[in-house]
Amino acid sequence: MKLSEFQFAVEQEFGSAYGAVVVNDLALSGVGGRTAKEALSDGVAARTVWLALCEAADVPEARRHGVGRPAPGGGAPLG
Repeated sequence: MKLSEFQFAVEQEFGSAYGAVVVNDLALSGVGGRTAKEALSDGVAARTVWLALCEAADVPEARRHGVGRPAPGGGAPLG
């Protein structure tokens, strides 16, 4: 997952305003208690941070994978 895909996935799942809050403020146990912003700044892979964010925010499993990536054939993004 690229950083741009992470950002798109956050916006799609949480909306732009609340997405900014969860990225900046929510401590994620899956990345050592850091926020998503801190973990990304520390070099943690965007996919790892996305999955930790999903776990912390109780995002259903069905919406965790493939989000942020374009659909095959150039269609609408998955998710």
